[in-house]
Amino acid sequence: NYNLVCETLQFLDCICGSTTGGLGLLGLYINEKNVALINQTLESLTEYCQGPCHENQNCIATHESNGIDIITALILNDINPLGKKRMDLVLELKNNASKLLLAIMESRHDSENAERILYNMRPKELVEVIKKAYQQGEVEFEDGENGEDLAASPRNVGHNIYILAHQLARHNKELQNMLKPGGQIDGDEALEFYAKHTAQIEIVRSDRTMEQIVFPVPSICEFLTKESKLRIYYTTERDEQGSKINDFFMRSEDLFNEMNWQKKLRAQHILYWCSRNMSFWSSISFNLAVLMNLLVAFFYPFKGIKGGTLEPHLSGLLWTAMLISLAIVIALPKPHGIRALIASTILRLIFSVGLQPTLFLLGAFNVCNKIIFLMSFVGNCGTFTRGYRAMILDVEFLYHLLYLLICAMGLFVHEFFYSLLLFDLVYREETLLNVIKSVTRNGRSIILTAVLALILVYLFSIVGYLFFKDDFILEVDKLPNETLLPDQHNEIGEPMTRDFLYSNVCKIEDGENCSSVIPSTELASEESEEDKEHTCETLLMCIVTVLSHGLRSGGGVGDVLRKPSKEEPLFAARVIYDLLFFFMVIIIVLNLIFGVIIDTFADLRSEKQKKEEILKTTCFICGLERDKFDNKTVTFEEHIKEEHNMWHYLCFIVLVKVKDSTEYTGPESYVAEMIKERNLDWFPRMRAMSLVSSDSEGEQNELRNLQEKLDSTMKLVSNLSSQLTELKDQMTEQRKQKQRIGLLGHPPINVNPQQPA
Repeated sequence: NYNLVCETLQFLDCICGSTTGGLGLLGLYINEKNVALINQTLESLTEYCQGPCHENQNCIATHESNGIDIITALILNDINPLGKKRMDLVLELKNNASKLLLAIMESRHDSENAERILYNMRPKELVEVIKKAYQQGEVEFEDGENGEDLAASPRNVGHNIYILAHQLARHNKELQNMLKPGGQIDGDEALEFYAKHTAQIEIVRSDRTMEQIVFPVPSICEFLTKESKLRIYYTTERDEQGSKINDFFMRSEDLFNEMNWQKKLRAQHILYWCSRNMSFWSSISFNLAVLMNLLVAFFYPFKGIKGGTLEPHLSGLLWTAMLISLAIVIALPKPHGIRALIASTILRLIFSVGLQPTLFLLGAFNVCNKIIFLMSFVGNCGTFTRGYRAMILDVEFLYHLLYLLICAMGLFVHEFFYSLLLFDLVYREETLLNVIKSVTRNGRSIILTAVLALILVYLFSIVGYLFFKDDFILEVDKLPNETLLPDQHNEIGEPMTRDFLYSNVCKIEDGENCSSVIPSTELASEESEEDKEHTCETLLMCIVTVLSHGLRSGGGVGDVLRKPSKEEPLFAARVIYDLLFFFMVIIIVLNLIFGVIIDTFADLRSEKQKKEEILKTTCFICGLERDKFDNKTVTFEEHIKEEHNMWHYLCFIVLVKVKDSTEYTGPESYVAEMIKERNLDWFPRMRAMSLVSSDSEGEQNELRNLQEKLDSTMKLVSNLSSQLTELKDQMTEQRKQKQRIGLLGHPPINVNPQQPA
């Protein structure tokens, strides 16, 4: 049997020439002919360690040869003269060496291997290599070489070495301080760049142990828009267990597609510019809608305000205000100055060309602006890339399309259509949206209650028709003696209303005897009669009366019926009829409907407050609450920003998607398999390494204190034992001396005289 790991490591030791001299002479042994073989050896050793395989990691780290020192030297040394001729080969060599060192430390919870790597490594040299790689990448970028996507590009190699340094910095305070931007004068840009594009997450392995992963953020993640981040953050729903991970994971595919589309969008400069200012176009549309409705409300029908009607001194004042606003906008482009310029320009247009042409211009501008917004919306979301079916099923897209249609109808059909645009306020404000939801959310309950009310109205109408038909007498207001016919209403902009209201009025062109004024003699008899009518001659009219007047009256249908005399035989029945309608319909049924709406609105408000509270006090990933981090080494803010940052998890999912599967590390292979199975057990739930480590640190401190006490007790026992031994030896020595003295100077005395000597 052969130990393939040791043999491979010894082969690397031999080929790099470390057995014949110092590691500073690596450049003399590495050349274009054997660099591919060295790379293959490094890759093989990396594969041995990944998974992870702790036995192989320990074998490489503790081997009697100086394999770790060779790998470290490959990273730190310049490797000349090969570096002067083929820098790409040297970068590939450094990249593989850094990957091997990362593989040796992969998924380990101890510090033995990291300390072995740091043993002969000077932190300052490692940081200098990182900065040098970044600067070389800057030079290539300025020269126009696009090698950022290559694995062995200078920046990517520097990034791998930075991640290696980041992992080693946990075990070396000096290196940890050096990696902080701002600590040194030179190279801060490199450290800031790599720190910004490096992320870390915590995952749960199959054996339920937690592991921290540090990885480079894929470049495509930079194309995720702020709008999408806010939408995901605020709208992700919780599952039955109170976790948002399931919904977040389901949306990750759409977010990845959006990143790809946003990357393509950067190449289309006009569409990208429109998409970037989408919220600006939306604000313009809403402000124009409000302005046009104000003009329609105050000045319709448009008469009396025509172009050129303003006095000269007021016209000059308006021109002056317009020019001053323009100068302010050019000098200091602030929102208030822009609003003043727009207001003065619109006033100038109104008094120059007239109100109706100005309204037409504003409507045309609103249509153009909405078209630009629609292009921005489609471009920003990449809706048309998902096919026509997805566009038709996209409710938000259909809403904006309907908005554009209403703008066009207001421009070409009638100005009153502009009033519908004000409903955009409901779409823009969540509070108003909750008001609408308070009716629609429990719509079935409200509809069923309304049906019950209709049934009761129908029953009361039947009873009223059978017994109280003569009580249904209502006062009516007759039309005045002279009624104008439609040919006297010829204001501009009223053809549709006129045709609809007066389509059945006789016209003189048809040969009928018509007059624009109805003779007063025909209405004389009606004026003499009382203005009262029976409204229950048929059951249908009875139903309409009870429904219309009964529900709208505070006291029910009894408020609008004839007041009966107490002498009438049906007086008691009428009182019962009125009271039953009042209690059953007005008090119970209508208040049931109002109660459902009010309770729903209260539920929506409490849900909103609860959701905001959860966002503020609960980790998005693990679900731990803020109070769990009280009196801990890590605060809640640090936890959600560094340990369990939701966007870092999204970046890691994207990394697994875009990275070549043959280049996966052990944790990446594990997560990729879990994503393929749509298994979310790799997400930490109600767990965090900082809390576990702090608890374990507390236990370690207790064990350490107990160990110290035990050691002190053992020392005390040892001292007592040694003292006891010394005392015993002294007593033994004294006894021996006494025995020796007794034998030499004092013969034994016979104390019993009767006993013979």
